[in-house]
Amino acid sequence: MHVNREEALELLTSSRDKIDQIDNQIIDLILERTSLAKDIGTAKKVLNTDIENTEREDYIQRKIKKLAKENDIDEISLLEIMEILMKLNKSEQERILRR
Repeated sequence: MHVNREEALELLTSSRDKIDQIDNQIIDLILERTSLAKDIGTAKKVLNTDIENTEREDYIQRKIKKLAKENDIDEISLLEIMEILMKLNKSEQERILRR
């Protein structure tokens, strides 16, 4: 792909604008995921179950590894992102269980 300076600047601007839109969508999805984690926390409180669920976490890790391979995405980075999301969800569940 050969572009001139003006086209390169336009490509840079439009790509950054799209990334900003995607970032907003990611935040919305994180908020939705966190809301579901609160629901799970409520259910776990009623069911008197632990926050930690190693079977579920193992399943998520296997799923992420598979998706990373299928989509040619760095597996370690993707797993780190999911770890952060799971940590966020666990903290929300802990808040529910402490009530």
